[in-house]
Amino acid sequence: MTALATRIRRIGLPRLAVHLSVLLIVIIWLIPTLGILVTSVRDRDQITTSGWWTAFSSSVQTSAARLGDPSEQRQEGAAYVIAGNVFEEGAAGTVRAFGVRVQEPAAFEAGEAAEIGDGETLTVNEDGSYVHASTAPFEGSRGQRVYLSVASAPEFTLENYERVIAAEGLGQSFINSLTVTIPATIIPILIAAFAAYALSWMQFPGRALILATIIGLIVVPLQMSLIPLLRLYNEISILFGVPSKTYAGIWLAHTAFGMPLAIYLLRNYIAGLPKEIIESARVDGASDFEIFMKIVLPLSFPALASFAIFQFLWVWNDLLIAIVFLGTGRDQLVLTGSLNALLGSRGGNWEILTASAFITIIIPLLVFFGLQRYLVRGLLAGSVKGG
Repeated sequence: MTALATRIRRIGLPRLAVHLSVLLIVIIWLIPTLGILVTSVRDRDQITTSGWWTAFSSSVQTSAARLGDPSEQRQEGAAYVIAGNVFEEGAAGTVRAFGVRVQEPAAFEAGEAAEIGDGETLTVNEDGSYVHASTAPFEGSRGQRVYLSVASAPEFTLENYERVIAAEGLGQSFINSLTVTIPATIIPILIAAFAAYALSWMQFPGRALILATIIGLIVVPLQMSLIPLLRLYNEISILFGVPSKTYAGIWLAHTAFGMPLAIYLLRNYIAGLPKEIIESARVDGASDFEIFMKIVLPLSFPALASFAIFQFLWVWNDLLIAIVFLGTGRDQLVLTGSLNALLGSRGGNWEILTASAFITIIIPLLVFFGLQRYLVRGLLAGSVKGG
């Protein structure tokens, strides 16, 4: 306890509270993500009978089976016997309990000789073999119905992903999302980087007014501009005889919506770079373009990566702009649109929904973890180095 108290004092209570809070947030975020991943590779029948946290243990399912019909009976001494196995050929499992009434599917333990009335006894063993015996000949054309509690070993499969990508059309939607997101992330970064440098290190009339306008545009809801922008696209398409719903259109829309925040973040970062470096380069005869390309751009990589994460995640998870500016056809639908359609048509198929959801989040996860070391550095630098 003394060592622990010393370590806590060394770290400091405020800092320790921050670390614990971050750890709690990570755990809260990680648990549902892990649940989606595990559920997406489980067998469909096991998903409906047990939670994902039991995926690595045996799951118990209640099922019904019909025993052999009276034509299969044989006489053994004074008893008439029907024997067989409740499992179909190729099926596997362990019978834990059985019953002959739907209200009591686990009335008897496996291996127990159960008295089921009229001089009949039934024994169902763990391996599924059964012996149905009676003191009188069996009559009728159908065998006795029996209810079983069967424990099945954990089953994992990639068929859910194969079905989602092939049959459900998410493969094309995945490509559509990449086609939309990659250019819609790169284009605003390129334009915003040039604008941020100009607003930071170049003197020209109206610079402060332009910066104030950009800051004001950050808080403007994009929904306000959807209808006017769509009308503009339609008028241009009619004027030049080109389709209005194209990838170029949605790239420009995402670029316009992402530019204000991009310029603001990058400008704050670039304005905080050491002034001596810029002035020394100018003394050596470097032009503004050379200063930007050879000095500012390499030093601004953390800020560029920070905005790239935000823009990529925002565009990848977008549904509204994709529907408005690209369309809802099967060849144009992005991943979020396909997932939304599956929620309506496959709401009960958890194996389909979870596999689709994990396909949707796998790329953002890779982007975030690949660039996250630059995220905090870029945001903090941009927040304290404003010029």
